[in-house]
Amino acid sequence: MTHNTPLSPRPLHELSGGGRPRVMTTAQLRSHGVSTAETNEQCRAGGPWQLILPGVVLLHPGPPTSEERLHAVLMYAARERGTGVPTQPGASRPHAPAHPEVMITGLAALTLRGFSSSPPLPSLDAIDVLVPRMRRLRSTGCARVVRTPVMPEPEQVTGVPVAPVARALADAVAGLADAGIVRRLLTEAVRGAHCDPAAVVRELVQARLLGRPHVVDAVESLLAEGRARAEDRLYRMIAEYGLPDPVWNVDLRLPGGPYLGGLDAYWPEQAVAVEIDTRAPRPDDDALWSEYARKREHLERLGITVVHITPRKLREAPEQQATVLRTALMASADREPAAHVLVLPR
Repeated sequence: MTHNTPLSPRPLHELSGGGRPRVMTTAQLRSHGVSTAETNEQCRAGGPWQLILPGVVLLHPGPPTSEERLHAVLMYAARERGTGVPTQPGASRPHAPAHPEVMITGLAALTLRGFSSSPPLPSLDAIDVLVPRMRRLRSTGCARVVRTPVMPEPEQVTGVPVAPVARALADAVAGLADAGIVRRLLTEAVRGAHCDPAAVVRELVQARLLGRPHVVDAVESLLAEGRARAEDRLYRMIAEYGLPDPVWNVDLRLPGGPYLGGLDAYWPEQAVAVEIDTRAPRPDDDALWSEYARKREHLERLGITVVHITPRKLREAPEQQATVLRTALMASADREPAAHVLVLPR
């Protein structure tokens, strides 16, 4: 028997019973001995099966469930063009993925992750599926194809491969014109600690979505939300790890001289400053980084140590950041006294 020889035919009712999948590709059906002609007969108008997507069969006459739609979209996108044979677990490798190089993205991916701002799956007319850019595949039925030159690493959610949150957000935002919905989705991503604002903005930049006014407005709200959460983590880190209290949210200025910049926290006696780095990749990122660098260099020439902390490090490694800050405070005793500066409330 050759690799392409079909298995012995099985009764058709067994294919959709006993807890077996109720969605199969025509190639899978052929591997079970169901001919193309028989599949067409079963999918006739009023018949027991339905052709839910090209090459994908729903093995019952009623409407598909949300789970069946998800798997149908993945099967449609994953099947090998030209042969119609999908890669199945164990087909050529012991642990081959069921849906190689495809994943759910957009609103469906966010809903699977529990986003309350994303609509329930049954209300989505189409499910976004991410595929490599060179795939010859078209959107049809409930499958909306989204192409990308570089596929991200999928994450399994309820057994379904989904795009990372930042990528799924960008794909969702690309199809939304409602500023309120866009803002709610981005804000929920940050408040729910699903991802960093910087990661979201990076994906929006790559998708060239920051030219849309309602997206820009939502991003500004997102960055403000991210900064507020980072500031709260900084407060808690300093308290929890027993660091001395700084003065918060201040501006520095030379006496009778120029403005030196704003700081999130400052210890005047030790001349140590903390600045939360909430920069995100944007078209003006180089200019913004130059401004950060100039301010830091100016302060350090005056003898002030500037510690930059990112929101991600505050969230994932607060103990490490507290150690860095404690070291800077202790080292102040071995440095030359800093220049006298005015500390003003911001």
